Amino acid sequence: MDDRSPRGIAGTLARQIRQGELSPGDRLPTVRHVAATLGVSPATVSEAWQALRRAGLIESRGRAGSFVRTEPKPWLSPRVQGLVGYVEGLPLDLSRGTPDPALLPPLAPALRRVRPTADTNVYQDSPVLPELRDVLASTWPFEAEVVTVVNGAQDAVVRTLEQVVGFGDRVAIESPGFPAFLDMLDVLGAEIVPLDLDAEGVTVASLTRALKGKPAAIVLQPRAQNPTGVSMSPRRAEDLARAVRRARSTAIVIEDDHSGAISVGEDVSLGRWLPGQVMHVRGFSKSHGPDLRIAALGGPSELVDRLVARRMLGAGWTSRMLQTILLDLLVEPASVAAVEVARRTYAERQAALCSALAEHGIELAVPDGINLWLPVADERGALVQLTTLGIRAAGGTPFLAPGPEESGNGGDHLRVTAGLVETKAASHVAGALAAAATAGAVRYGA
Repeated sequence: MDDRSPRGIAGTLARQIRQGELSPGDRLPTVRHVAATLGVSPATVSEAWQALRRAGLIESRGRAGSFVRTEPKPWLSPRVQGLVGYVEGLPLDLSRGTPDPALLPPLAPALRRVRPTADTNVYQDSPVLPELRDVLASTWPFEAEVVTVVNGAQDAVVRTLEQVVGFGDRVAIESPGFPAFLDMLDVLGAEIVPLDLDAEGVTVASLTRALKGKPAAIVLQPRAQNPTGVSMSPRRAEDLARAVRRARSTAIVIEDDHSGAISVGEDVSLGRWLPGQVMHVRGFSKSHGPDLRIAALGGPSELVDRLVARRMLGAGWTSRMLQTILLDLLVEPASVAAVEVARRTYAERQAALCSALAEHGIELAVPDGINLWLPVADERGALVQLTTLGIRAAGGTPFLAPGPEESGNGGDHLRVTAGLVETKAASHVAGALAAAATAGAVRYGA
């Protein structure tokens, strides 16, 4: 960079944005980092950033940093907007974290068995069909006092957070973790306490450290963790429960089992040891269809009943037509078999892609579920490289909680929806991902 004045720095960044080297949603380096790299004062870089903001090219998101401005999507929260800001219309989109439509069980048989009119006898009926509740309870990982249904796993987690978290409360949550949950904690005014991950799930050391701050809630993904694909081992679940008991914590543990039916991990829950403190969520979007918008929620009656009562003053209940469809999908042999095929297929695709990546020198443990967490030399450079190869992935930044990353889960990453990569395409996609993993190291001075 020849011109290191505020105007010159802003001009260089503007050209990179216009030429696609920086994409909508990309996070910019910190002012101090750029100043140190260029050998100028932070005030000089700050002035350049202000010029770019005035020009409408970048935007500030508070403590999260400055980002290349995205096309306005006011219905999306900030981190989620960061996931959808990259180049549209590419041949292979591995950015969305959604299941393969071809592997979802067909709805036609279930729809034929639904009553022909959308009637209900009494508005004040139980919000969950007794038959569905019985089926769900029979497969629950612990004996929950109450099991009900809500409009999707995210709805269940958010409604529980609203019940147990107040402004200024601390909440322990995985980092990397699900961006929408991090955004929700910001909306609630909570203080986010990051939890570290290893191959068996959240580490005991990080939870023990977090418990010293007396969190109001602990948010975990026991299987196919998004974005890493880690599934918690039974031993780790017991150790985490022991840590909660040892700290005499009253924190509510919220477990988001969003991919249970297509996961190869064991069905574990801290509720086995802490039944009075665990709200367990079982989602069906990944296994049975994202647009069903239905999930099960089970836990202590005092908390579940309070959540249901609040819901009755708003949404009321989850459509009993949808509940009937889900019940059919959970018990009909053909639907059960289709989900089992999906589970095996995703596992085979993950294994094939990881094997192909290993041929390029990238050794990764085979993830569970549909996502893969790929370390890269430079996130922005990797995304640009992939787009030139016709592939779209999600940058890792929106998945990270604010604060220092102490476990090695930080650094630059991409989340790749590996479940969409058919086995026959694994070699080609792995080659593109390997090229992206090293892209930008020289170009951006990483």
